Amino acid sequence: MIDSQSVRTADTVPASTRGFDAGKKVKGRKRFLVTDTLGLLVAVHVVAASVQDRDGGRRPLQWARLDHPRIQKFWADQGFAGRLVDWTTQILGRELDIVRKDPGQRGFQVQPKRWAIERTFSWLTAHRRLARDYETSPARSETMIRWAMIGIMVRRLTRGRPASRPGPRPLVGPTAR
Repeated sequence: MIDSQSVRTADTVPASTRGFDAGKKVKGRKRFLVTDTLGLLVAVHVVAASVQDRDGGRRPLQWARLDHPRIQKFWADQGFAGRLVDWTTQILGRELDIVRKDPGQRGFQVQPKRWAIERTFSWLTAHRRLARDYETSPARSETMIRWAMIGIMVRRLTRGRPASRPGPRPLVGPTAR
């Protein structure tokens, strides 16, 4: 799956590496992520927020193709439709499938197959250093994203059991007052 996230930048970030995303009204940078179906990072690319999705998606798709040649199909939202679909087919020899909203959809609704990458963005935003982009260079910002994903994967490996959430505790006996 491929998607982008616009994030605000700190004042220390050079103006040459940030832009304005008019759709989301965010002045900063845009993170392009390619993940597998589990939401684990395959490729990352950070650019100015003014870059359109269909233009900024080329490099991470190319990296995903080179680093993981067994990937045959990518899923994306409607922002990646158009020239990028043809480019992915002709140049990379892979299929880019656009997951579209239902015609009568109002408000937010989870899209099939695409929820995993949205979950990855929420995992990354939970890291304080990635809630806003503080890095002076986009390459360092990409490194911070990789570092956060390494931490997420290491915590999963060392846990040794499936994740579980604590539920309500059962009452052992009548409560005395």
